[in-house]
Amino acid sequence: MGETTPIKKVTVSYLKEAKAKGEKVTMLTGYDYPTAAALDAAGIDMILVGDSLGMVVLGYDSTIPVTMEDMIHHTKPVVRAAKRAMVIADMPFMSYQISTKEGMRNAGRLMQEAGADAVKLEGGVEVAKTVRAIVDAGIPVVGHLGLTPQSINVFGGYGLRAKGLAEVDKLLSDATALELAGASAIVLEKIPAPVAKYVTDNIGITTIGIGAGPDCDGQVLVVHDVIGLFEKFVPKFTKQYAALGPTMRQAFEEYVSDVKAGAFPAEEHSFPADEAVTKALAEKSRTKAKGK
Repeated sequence: MGETTPIKKVTVSYLKEAKAKGEKVTMLTGYDYPTAAALDAAGIDMILVGDSLGMVVLGYDSTIPVTMEDMIHHTKPVVRAAKRAMVIADMPFMSYQISTKEGMRNAGRLMQEAGADAVKLEGGVEVAKTVRAIVDAGIPVVGHLGLTPQSINVFGGYGLRAKGLAEVDKLLSDATALELAGASAIVLEKIPAPVAKYVTDNIGITTIGIGAGPDCDGQVLVVHDVIGLFEKFVPKFTKQYAALGPTMRQAFEEYVSDVKAGAFPAEEHSFPADEAVTKALAEKSRTKAKGK
């Protein structure tokens, strides 16, 4: 028997090599074991356990209420499922903003308790010191610029970012600061495509776009958007590859109908009893009927 070739785990080295070769990298979000297993089997490079789970899994209106305990809980099953994909866990709101020490502690929890391969946090120059400390502690970091959902109350909405030249200059300064701090990659969210290309061409680390055009080094989307499970709204930048929401509802409706009509479970869904037991039960039923 031939030996099975071991699965090569995606690491930060893979990201560097892909950028050097001009090869695109892929990322989708995942929040549970079966989804992560399917993503891994499909050949995804990175699974992001995003704080977007607050909206698409937990039913919140934003990512703000998501806690460290939520992130650890959802990262664990993804790590168990991912044999090849690199698992990146979001650092939730206020898990790193208070102090560098607090950021290091929480990044360490996501690695040690949840098993993540890297952590992701939002912000540029203002978090560079924390990024450097986390990286120096041996934890890979992915940055996040452009539309940063944890700052939504400051921005006042989910509109396009980096529309003016001053914003573009700030974006590149932030990206450069993250690179110098040791970040391995940066998510660029909801910025004009030419701006994303400009940033990608002017930094040496991987850029991963979401609503940032085709010229980033890779792309990421929320998995529920990709398969049509989140129907409150569909972002312009999402391509829906399936519509599982309606399919799920139809299946649930048919189940309800079958149970109420007595059509489920049928004989093929049930387990027979031993013949002697069946006869004994029939005799008990007859005896009970006579006694009435």
